[in-house]
Amino acid sequence: MNNHMDKFEKLSKIVKDLILREPFYGMFLISLSKTFTDEIPAAAVTLRGINYTLLINDDFWNTINDKVKVGVLKHELLHIAFYHLSDYDHLMDKKVANIAEDLEINQYIKDEFKESSWLTLDMFSDLNLKPNAGTNYYYKELMKASPKSKSGKLIKQIKDALSGNSITFIDEDGTEYKFTDHSSWEDMLKDKSEAERKMFKKQMQSILKDIAESIHKKQGTIPSEFESYLNTPLFEQPKFDWKRYLRMFTGASNLIYTKKLRRKYNKRFEENPGLKIKKKNHVLVAIDTSGSVSDTELLEFMNEIKHIHRTGCEVTIAQCDAAISSIEKYSSYEGIKISGRGGTSFSPVIEYYNSNLKKYTSLVYLTDGEAPAPVKANGKMLWVMSSQSRINPSLIGPQVKLN
Repeated sequence: MNNHMDKFEKLSKIVKDLILREPFYGMFLISLSKTFTDEIPAAAVTLRGINYTLLINDDFWNTINDKVKVGVLKHELLHIAFYHLSDYDHLMDKKVANIAEDLEINQYIKDEFKESSWLTLDMFSDLNLKPNAGTNYYYKELMKASPKSKSGKLIKQIKDALSGNSITFIDEDGTEYKFTDHSSWEDMLKDKSEAERKMFKKQMQSILKDIAESIHKKQGTIPSEFESYLNTPLFEQPKFDWKRYLRMFTGASNLIYTKKLRRKYNKRFEENPGLKIKKKNHVLVAIDTSGSVSDTELLEFMNEIKHIHRTGCEVTIAQCDAAISSIEKYSSYEGIKISGRGGTSFSPVIEYYNSNLKKYTSLVYLTDGEAPAPVKANGKMLWVMSSQSRINPSLIGPQVKLN
């Protein structure tokens, strides 16, 4: 246990350093699940359910200095941000795609945070590759390389190393080359539908935009490599009119905040500004994380939660399958890490809600509706069925279906 905690304490130190050095990347890193494992030889990112997860090999992590650790973390974050995981399968030669993706993202990491053995454009100097041109461009240029050319020979050596499950090799001149292995991405995507892949991209795009917005409010700078990505259209439109629904329950909220008014004097203390007291919606949003709910439905729920939050209300997320697995305040840029995936019971959340009515304006339950009727909610509640489900007449209270 102590060794496990020590690993994450050391990782936390690097994360804090990254937040201070480059806040955008630091906040992005906070949004990911992080796991130490011997499943991979170095570091990698993957999808587990609907969540992106950073995997780190402990032995590898202990062989590199703190600056290179920052570079490794940025390298993996860039793979996610540039949608390499969801776009991987359209490039036919996966090993050449592996090289092209590393060539793209390593350009955005300063030399002081890289080892000299990392793949760079200079290593393929005879191809005269353009900087910052994107994975598709590098892939096409690498595919054109003559097998007898300097680059052609290097490509073959890297492909041979990847075939042997190695992420490094030393050529006949004694030059070392290091790269990452993306072969697991193909297996990860093979059972994902086109709709799911689009939702993965949109969810990540939305997280990145929320991080950018947060950084901008604090007068920080957004890395130039993200500008084109952040200017693309935002997440899908909501499938329900949350503004109208939440406006109905504003008066029931117990979450109160005050605002100082410069033009209105305080009646009791004339030298102080006046105070305006406002009530704010605080919505308990329950997510059905049982095994009957598909990843597509969960991503649909994520979209609606984002729009609930964008109305300006406070949102607390309760995840529940047969039992509540977590109750956490929602943070848009951190996303939601799904847990559960067992049986289904609606009662645990409703019992919790009934015991905490003073905390919440209302309860919104996102589900496929596949469970017996639970205990009755004593406060305002809305059942929200996924677009793939049907209205369940046995459930007490209003229901809507996402279309």
